[in-house]
Amino acid sequence: MKKKILTLTVLVLGAISNAQAGGLMTNTNYHIAFDRMMARGATFDIDAAYSNPAGMAWTKEGWQLSLNFQKPWQNRDIKLSFSNPYGDFFEKTYEGKASAPIVPALFASYKHDRWAVSSMIGIVGSGGFVEYKEGVPQYNIMVESVLGAIIPQLNQLPGIDVPGDYTLDSEMKGKQYIYGGQVNFTYKLIDCLSAAVGIRANYYDGYYRGHVIANAKNEYGQLAKLLLDVDQKGWGFTPMVSVNYHQGPLTLTARYEFRTKINPKNSTNILDAGLGNGLVAKVAAVPVYGEATLVKIKEALEPQLAGVKAPFEDGARTRYDMPALLSVAAGYEFTPKLRATLEYHFFDDKNAKMANDRQKELTHGTHEILAGIEYDINDKFTISCGGQRTDYGLSDGYQQNTSFACDSYSVGFGGAWNISEKVRLNAGFFTSIYSDYDKQASYGMETYSRTNYVAGLGIDYRF
Repeated sequence: MKKKILTLTVLVLGAISNAQAGGLMTNTNYHIAFDRMMARGATFDIDAAYSNPAGMAWTKEGWQLSLNFQKPWQNRDIKLSFSNPYGDFFEKTYEGKASAPIVPALFASYKHDRWAVSSMIGIVGSGGFVEYKEGVPQYNIMVESVLGAIIPQLNQLPGIDVPGDYTLDSEMKGKQYIYGGQVNFTYKLIDCLSAAVGIRANYYDGYYRGHVIANAKNEYGQLAKLLLDVDQKGWGFTPMVSVNYHQGPLTLTARYEFRTKINPKNSTNILDAGLGNGLVAKVAAVPVYGEATLVKIKEALEPQLAGVKAPFEDGARTRYDMPALLSVAAGYEFTPKLRATLEYHFFDDKNAKMANDRQKELTHGTHEILAGIEYDINDKFTISCGGQRTDYGLSDGYQQNTSFACDSYSVGFGGAWNISEKVRLNAGFFTSIYSDYDKQASYGMETYSRTNYVAGLGIDYRF
């Protein structure tokens, strides 16, 4: 019972998975061309500043600028199913709303002869807010289990009559953004081969807020509580290299981003868990037995409580590394109007540190396969579509109520309009189709499910 009280302090919405495309901690969709085609690893357009920096050696001469806006929507639901000892079946869905405001990204480049400089600014990791207005089963059931064990013991004290009938007030929410700005330097080594080096600065900004409070319907008031309000901020830097081979209709590319160490620091506003103040006061007022009972509980909890609360103490740090990323792509121009790309991503998640070394629970790093096709209807209009398969290497040990992922297939489509020789308008939409994940918890079967939609609009401008 005491161990369960300790566990109540672990209210963390860690690694809030993003509502965009990419790995567990990394986004890959910044430009609307991704939304409408997905596989962009062999492009020479302005979005190559992220997806193919070495390819900027073949982009248009002079200055280019691109401004993009995306709107994601996502649900992250947990369905709990269980039977009680009498054979009665219960089922409840905890709805998690994950959203973000309009998400911008800015691209800029300058090319002259054999060299180019390019940059990108956007939300490079996570990028969203999640809220469970009824909490999550893990912590709600935990509080009820604790009370089920505590109440009979407290009621053995003279004059104490804690009711078993109470209401549960629970809510959990969190935010996680990694803002990034990168710059690349590209040079065409020979007529068919170019290379690029770059670096990205990443700023982590997140918070975790939540409560689970059990309230009695009589004078005892608050029976048990769990309260958390923590802000986290930190920095990290990502070196990157890329190469591009282009000969005739064939383009082959490779890009590697090194692991980014991010070690955010806590600014803790509230961190409190245990019995309600009113209940403690009434128990403490019981002659002899009350104070002695509370002292025994406190002495038993303190040594372990320090270890459990440590990750959320003010000034403590928690790792949220962005993994190393290998991207390879092959593009082919079948005709001057028809182009296609096949691409592969590997995110080395198992060697990117997470809170409590959670990355060790993954069976492998993230594998992604992307394919896209693009067709110029005429000089004014282009249409495209594409797809992506994402396999995270998930396991029961990795999945948590407050942080879970689901393997997925994504499809996107859209088009571009060349308004003039200098201005292009891009529009795209993609959705992810997730596989539900079933996990057998100690209190029942949990089914994790997600939905994801992203719509975007952007404009490219050549000076």
